[in-house]
Amino acid sequence: MKLSVVVPVYFAGERIRRLVRAVLETFEGQEIEIVLVNDGSTDDTESHCIAAADEHPEVKFISLRRNFGEHNAVICGLNYVTGDYVAIIDDDFQNPPEEIKKLLAHAEQYDVVYSRYPVKKHHWFRNLGSRFNDRVATAMLGKPKDLYLSSFKVIAKPVVDEVIKYRGPFPYIDGLILRATQSITSVEVEHLSRDEGQSSYTLGKLVNLWLNMFINFSIKPMRYLTFLGFCVAGLSFVLGVYFMIDKIINPSVPLGWTSTIASIFFVGGLQFVFLGLIGEYLGKQYLDQNKTPQWVVKLEKL
Repeated sequence: MKLSVVVPVYFAGERIRRLVRAVLETFEGQEIEIVLVNDGSTDDTESHCIAAADEHPEVKFISLRRNFGEHNAVICGLNYVTGDYVAIIDDDFQNPPEEIKKLLAHAEQYDVVYSRYPVKKHHWFRNLGSRFNDRVATAMLGKPKDLYLSSFKVIAKPVVDEVIKYRGPFPYIDGLILRATQSITSVEVEHLSRDEGQSSYTLGKLVNLWLNMFINFSIKPMRYLTFLGFCVAGLSFVLGVYFMIDKIINPSVPLGWTSTIASIFFVGGLQFVFLGLIGEYLGKQYLDQNKTPQWVVKLEKL
């Protein structure tokens, strides 16, 4: 059995060489390859990745011309793997490389094995964003409620082959997995505190991730808003009948300026939501049809 390990790298510096050594020591004597994808880091990360590739024949290195995002970097790496199973792990050592073995122990029974944590050691803001994304994935993608979509996972090669068929510019790895297979489980693993640096996740990146999931892999938002539109229309009709009857019964009742303005703002707000959502769908389609690339390779060492 050959194992491929894909590592999206972003401002890791010298730490990436320590991670490579740790992975190789963990799987010493086994057939393994490590695919490093530098996602547009502007520090000395690229030189450290090149050094790791020069030092270890098991390492492949791809450097991208700009920062395309974690999921784009991962799907780029998946296009270069040759192993029977593929582990995806971050470059920050919060997931010890030894924990890959726990995931692999269940890989023969399932297509995908996700990690789950008894205690997550991420920053509270990232944990909050992760919980929100988890709820959205359950509602929009049909994800099982008890499944946590972690970035640390092991995927069988046939599923990887399905995932990389996606050519759109906004990949969401977990969404692609969920539409390819239902043979998924999760295994509890250790999660460590970040010992150096800080998370590159920002509010903007979390919102983009949510929109990729929300727009690219489900039409349920349109269905929800259509249902909401029917509800508002029905409520407006009922209120219209009520106000007409009330005016007939009590001619002295003045016309409601406040309720009229409130109704205008409410309906106007709904229209902006509709237009914004339609714009997101059309914009994504435009960028897709315009052949916006998932990634652009600057350098390869294979």
